[in-house]
Amino acid sequence: MPYASSSTAASTAPHRKNAALRSNSESPYQQRTTQKDNPTQQLIKQAVDYLLKQLEAGKSETLTAYLAAMARFHSYSFGNILAIARQRPTASRVAGFSTWKELGRFVKRGEKGIQILAPIVGHRRPKNDQEQQTEEKPRPILIGFRAVYVFDVVQTEGVDLPEFEHNVTGDVRDHRDRLIEFLARHNIALDYTENIAPALGVSYGGRIALLPGQSKAEEFVTLVHEVAHELLHKTDRRTKTTATVRETEAEAVAFIVGQGIGLEMGRASSDYIQMYAGNAALLAESLEVVQRTSAVILGAITVEAIPEPTPKAEEPIAEVA
Repeated sequence: MPYASSSTAASTAPHRKNAALRSNSESPYQQRTTQKDNPTQQLIKQAVDYLLKQLEAGKSETLTAYLAAMARFHSYSFGNILAIARQRPTASRVAGFSTWKELGRFVKRGEKGIQILAPIVGHRRPKNDQEQQTEEKPRPILIGFRAVYVFDVVQTEGVDLPEFEHNVTGDVRDHRDRLIEFLARHNIALDYTENIAPALGVSYGGRIALLPGQSKAEEFVTLVHEVAHELLHKTDRRTKTTATVRETEAEAVAFIVGQGIGLEMGRASSDYIQMYAGNAALLAESLEVVQRTSAVILGAITVEAIPEPTPKAEEPIAEVA
């Protein structure tokens, strides 16, 4: 869909009667959240319910915090990103107690950790002698999850840390070139034409057209917006959403990726939440696809410094028959 300037997008009223989103059909997210024994889905549900309550109370900045967290922690799981944003919206760089210690920093006395979930990985024992002979080593399997705590950098003290490679303001640096390479790998052509004016960019399905003459930062954000359409809305999701939903999802991806490379993106529009009319399940589903798409793009154009924490190698590993 054509990507207009921010002033044009802001003037478009949210589609409050979205039939596709307000239908009685269950979404995959609704089906998953019925599994009460699934801790990751419970984590997501708690975070989305909190977001809805905050927005109903007029605190639209909570949505901006959630999207900003997706930019800062794109290598984390969707549930953990929401957990971090809910507990500490201002967090910018998080790690576990031991990781901070290895980096020469120490958690300040009295600081409260941010609770997230870490996977528990075990090894499957061979069922018989034949399996034991064919397998060089036991296969790792996911057993479940356990609560762990991470701390934001401002909760620590010690040696100064190197800045992120993508910690820039208003300068896309080499991220544009990496994004162009990403397009090539996905067989998406890019050209420039005045014919799409007044739109800044248009996604045609396998081809993106941009309006020439944009600033480097504006062009980058426009391109990310159209890449989001290519990744999100050229499949069956196009028929399950309205044009308004597709535009706001693409804009959310552009916001996250722009912030992720250090561009000044302003505040996210609260219109995004209004389309879902309080439906937490459908909101969570949309946020999840936005996060995944943003993570794919950011993963292709940036290098993350601190990965999501996992249990230490010296911790006991369970054996599963």
